[in-house]
Amino acid sequence: MTITDPAASPFGADARPERGPARVRLIVAGALLVLVALVAGVLLGRATAPAGAASAPSAESAEAGFARDMQTHHNQAVEMSILLRDRTDDEELRLLALDIATAQSQQAGQLFAWLNVWGVPQTSTEPEMAWMALPTLDGGHDEHSTAHMPGEPMPGLATPEQMQALRDAEGLEAERLWLELMIEHHKGGVEMAEAVLARTDDELVTRLANGVVQLQQKEIDYMTELLEERS
Repeated sequence: MTITDPAASPFGADARPERGPARVRLIVAGALLVLVALVAGVLLGRATAPAGAASAPSAESAEAGFARDMQTHHNQAVEMSILLRDRTDDEELRLLALDIATAQSQQAGQLFAWLNVWGVPQTSTEPEMAWMALPTLDGGHDEHSTAHMPGEPMPGLATPEQMQALRDAEGLEAERLWLELMIEHHKGGVEMAEAVLARTDDELVTRLANGVVQLQQKEIDYMTELLEERS
């Protein structure tokens, strides 16, 4: 999991001594659930991905690019969600954040395992998002081909400044900022999933990508309602 600032991360050194033992136990329990989901995702990915060079996507394929970039995208959502759980007492938001963190940890584990089973590296010499410029299944190009050029930030990814603002926020301010950032993050995730769906007929990839589109769109609608309540 990519943590942009280990010293400020829920998984790193904690400079917030005011939290009581009960709150600390909740944070640790949430982090453990996310870890369990990640391990479960790795095991699921290994169990479901077909082995064999003949059927495996290549290192430069849309499938491999999606698996790499979506791991990075998901990992930031996990970090953001754990940050929120440390900054709000709203149980509805804490539950939503935990749901997002565990679901995306499990999917990140699957994507990691697929790359291993396919025999392709976890990193690439190509810039991020290069796979979105590849032709679609019908040999053409779609809006995703020009919307994000190779090497540009992934759609919906929070900037380092936005992540720091979330770390610095508390209470209602943290809730609003997290909802704003996560709505945009989910929109970016949906865009990436739709882009790979236009470029693959791999059953495993299409199943996961369709799940991303359906679940994250529902969560976007839900988070939009929650944000309006806090306006």
